[in-house]
Amino acid sequence: MELEETGEKRTSWYVSPGEANSIPCDHAGKKRKQDPGPESVIRIMEDEEEDEEGELMSDHMKDSEEPSNKRVKPVGKSNSLTGVITPVKTPALKRIGQSISRSISFRTEARPLPPAALRPRSKASSFPRRRNSQCWSDTVESHDLTVKEIKRQEVIYELTQGERQLIDDLSLVKKVYYEPMLKLDIMTESELGQIFGTLDSLIPLHQDLLGRLERLRGSEKTVGEVGPTLMSWFPCLEAYVTYCCNQVGAKALLDQKKLEKRVEHFLRLCQESSFSRKLDLWNFLDLPRSRLVKYPLLLKEIQKCTPADHPDEDTLPDALELIQSIVAEVNKKTGEAECQFYRRGLSYLEESQRLPEIQQSRFLYCHGELKNNKGQRLHVFLFELALVLSRPAEDRDGFQVFNVYRQPLPNALINLEEIPDGEAAGGGTFRGAFTGGNDKVRNCFRVSARGRSKLHPYCLQANDSFSKQQWITCLRQAIVHSRDKMAQTSQSQLSPQADPALYHIAELSLSSDTEMADHTSR
Repeated sequence: MELEETGEKRTSWYVSPGEANSIPCDHAGKKRKQDPGPESVIRIMEDEEEDEEGELMSDHMKDSEEPSNKRVKPVGKSNSLTGVITPVKTPALKRIGQSISRSISFRTEARPLPPAALRPRSKASSFPRRRNSQCWSDTVESHDLTVKEIKRQEVIYELTQGERQLIDDLSLVKKVYYEPMLKLDIMTESELGQIFGTLDSLIPLHQDLLGRLERLRGSEKTVGEVGPTLMSWFPCLEAYVTYCCNQVGAKALLDQKKLEKRVEHFLRLCQESSFSRKLDLWNFLDLPRSRLVKYPLLLKEIQKCTPADHPDEDTLPDALELIQSIVAEVNKKTGEAECQFYRRGLSYLEESQRLPEIQQSRFLYCHGELKNNKGQRLHVFLFELALVLSRPAEDRDGFQVFNVYRQPLPNALINLEEIPDGEAAGGGTFRGAFTGGNDKVRNCFRVSARGRSKLHPYCLQANDSFSKQQWITCLRQAIVHSRDKMAQTSQSQLSPQADPALYHIAELSLSSDTEMADHTSR
């Protein structure tokens, strides 16, 4: 089951056999047989640390001993340590994987060691803490459940554990980030309020669900009917509308504050600490949103494992429909907030650039970086009803703004042309910017306006083929949607207005000639 989440995935690492079991060598670097007898001088570093404090080993003592074969104790093998989990699309897990895979040597050098000096005890490990990988089956000694029922209990247990972990993470954010930054005056209370939003109010909300789920567990640690509990709790998630709508502005403010030395230093220290699991502040602030979109997936899995004669068979479909509608509403409101945020960030160089279609747009299809035919990097916004090219800049306060570049295009008037990879860049159209000295182009497409000869076409290049296809797909959807909306508007304007004096006729029965005569005689 592939579920989208930010900080709840477990990560693990393993020790390669070649490193954990190094071959002893003599002083010349040649391989020798390892003495299997009890006189072997192989020692584990954990035991050595207790003995070597307060001792100094002389050169004579070292030379009389066998070469050092000390090695780090290998990580214990378990089912959970099967390798690093494949990153999902969330950047946070990719950063976790990168932080775990730093260079670690489990081998001991074969050359003679210099005289050992007193060494302090090793510092606590800076590796990120791993999530508890316990499954439901690990919590029960014995059961007589079917394979399908076991899977159902596992998913419900995952739902319960996910709530507990989310509560722990949100409480950590409040204790470790919000409160210290407020006390140390790293940010003002107003700035922290904008960044953290209503996160504090989400903690009791999830504590409520956790308490309900734990009360459902019987003496045998199994959950019977879970559908009614979720049905009654899901409406509480409407509080996510306010939190998620605030995230667009919160992310922009946090990025801007990170440019300040005190803020950057504090956040870096927190991220390097073990409690953060190598996640930055924004990863924690984004956990509620990733948790929200996971509920429909968990419910589908529970429903899939529920027998036909189970009481949940009637309530789970309703619960699934309810949570899907809530997630759709949150997505809609968040999209509107995002659209409004970027509309406010547009800076128009000419009044003619202020198209009414931009202000009428309610959401964004997509936005991101593209290059024009001069090789200039542009930030392009595909609003609901208009395509806007811009150049990122900063205002006097250091906040990012987007200076509108050239004339925006109404989506209903866009002509879209996909440029196949390898097409010759003839006629100087691309000016060598896309080709890098070669006579071929890649990942490019062209947009122009119908019926507006004064507007030159825009030739744009994406970073890769996947990004290009995403842009083309979104542009096609936006063009069709805008043209349909324009056609509906034109049709409603052309339709004749009904005469108010004839409204009473619609209320008459066709079989009543008497009523018709009465009304027309009035």
